[in-house]
Amino acid sequence: MNFTEKVRIFFDISILIRLLRRNKGYTQQEFSEILGLSTNYLSDVERGKSFPRLDKLIAIMNTLECSADDIFEDVITSGYRNKESKLSDKIEKLSDKNKMLVFDVLDTLLNNLE
Repeated sequence: MNFTEKVRIFFDISILIRLLRRNKGYTQQEFSEILGLSTNYLSDVERGKSFPRLDKLIAIMNTLECSADDIFEDVITSGYRNKESKLSDKIEKLSDKNKMLVFDVLDTLLNNLE
């Protein structure tokens, strides 16, 4: 893995951590206090300037109530299985009419990719 790929991975994960924190309704200040981290460090993590040590990453995931799949699905090649499952769950909740619309869009997209 080259430097550019590492930076992209850090950035993707940092954005996801920020989005998950915001979705839980935490400010950076509140979240950093819960985790016992400085606000500056959390800010660096969320901007991709720092990457948390494993123990801090686990604390972040536990506090955000998310799994490793949630954090790494976009950067690990087998993460597509988790995405498939999440998309399937979302599609299942749609009305029959909207399901057909989604399937038509996917079918068209897939035919154009072949």
